[in-house]
Amino acid sequence: MTRRALQVCPTPGCPALTRAGRCDACQAKARRARPTAATKGYDAAWFRTRAAYLRAHPYCECDECAALPALLRPRATEVNHRDGLGPLGPRGHDWANLQAMTKAHHSRETARHQPGGWNDREQ
Repeated sequence: MTRRALQVCPTPGCPALTRAGRCDACQAKARRARPTAATKGYDAAWFRTRAAYLRAHPYCECDECAALPALLRPRATEVNHRDGLGPLGPRGHDWANLQAMTKAHHSRETARHQPGGWNDREQ
């Protein structure tokens, strides 16, 4: 069995040595810092709104699919907030602010409008 050399924790300013990844203290701190989906508004009320919207709008409504005839559009599996503010925004559950999308189209749209990350290279 091969042994791995100890490495410094990749968290800036942490001098702890670890076998792989973050040290236990930094890992626990990172878990506490990350908000849950429910605290961001993705709770039971949102899932009811989402299910009702997808029942009423079963096909993708993105700009690319809107140009296709209705029968050629792919089936929607996710709901996008047009204003990008999510369910906690002022129009979070307003159907005029929602848009049914496929997983791939919703991921592309989210990456296009969120700052930072891998999408900055394309612009």
